[in-house]
Amino acid sequence: MVGLRTSGTASEPRLVVRSTASWVSSFDDVSELAGITSQSRIWVPGPITSTMNLFARVHAAFTGAVVVDDAHSCTHAQLTPAALEGCLNDNVLPEGCSVIVAGDALRPALRDRARAQGLHVHHYYGSSEQSFIAWGTASDDLKAFPGVEIEVRDAVIWSRSAFASEGYAGAGTPGVMATDADGWVSVGDRGVLVGDTLLVAGRGSDAVTTAGATVLVADIEAVLRPLARGDLIITGLPHERLGAIVVAAVTDHDDATTLADIARTSLPAAQRPRRWFALESIPLTAAGKPDREAVAALVSDMPALPISIGE
Repeated sequence: MVGLRTSGTASEPRLVVRSTASWVSSFDDVSELAGITSQSRIWVPGPITSTMNLFARVHAAFTGAVVVDDAHSCTHAQLTPAALEGCLNDNVLPEGCSVIVAGDALRPALRDRARAQGLHVHHYYGSSEQSFIAWGTASDDLKAFPGVEIEVRDAVIWSRSAFASEGYAGAGTPGVMATDADGWVSVGDRGVLVGDTLLVAGRGSDAVTTAGATVLVADIEAVLRPLARGDLIITGLPHERLGAIVVAAVTDHDDATTLADIARTSLPAAQRPRRWFALESIPLTAAGKPDREAVAALVSDMPALPISIGE
């Protein structure tokens, strides 16, 4: 058994207890899906404290692939969506490189942009507690990873496989992982199954109370994020009359205007973002994921864009 820390982006980091077999049993499938062999050269720029990056390095050692220090010579790269966007902006990845993207939802528009630059794109969804759950090319075509069963119960994603962890280190350690008697595991992520395609909304525990109603950030982002060209973060900000309100922070003014129009027609009144902000870039955590606390702190001191969506 080994202990691996969660990223801590949704809550305090926890030490996840995992058997060696729970990772090794997925290696052959990852190799086949991503086309990784002993001849591959893998670039893993993110911190090894992130389980997805640690897995990539351990998997490389298992296959005999070489981990390289720069993007220019790699055949494969393990990236978050934010890191992929940075690589595309700087045009550092060689044509024909395969990118394996995880850590957050990969927007179809970003996948298409990567493909237009000659890259092969793979995207997977999972968690530190469950390991692999689904695999595809972006957030719109995720299918169950080989050997994984998926159920959605009351809009919450559950999985069952040989890849799940044993839980958290320390008796009574609080955590988000839930299990049942039949071996199903969940960390509270919300989603829906459309046929055999899993659409992931996000962590259901992130909620904002607005005008007496409690709304889930994941439900709002599930509608708006796939339509954003840049990234989108939903958060709550204090309001002198309404209390905590739902707010959107986007990467450019065009996204804000377009998404505000969509919100008016596609979201219930309680879920509609009332304040819109444009950020040149979304701050990231050390693991390369959007830093929601930093986003909230930044926009709390900024004037909102002149977009009216009605109170």
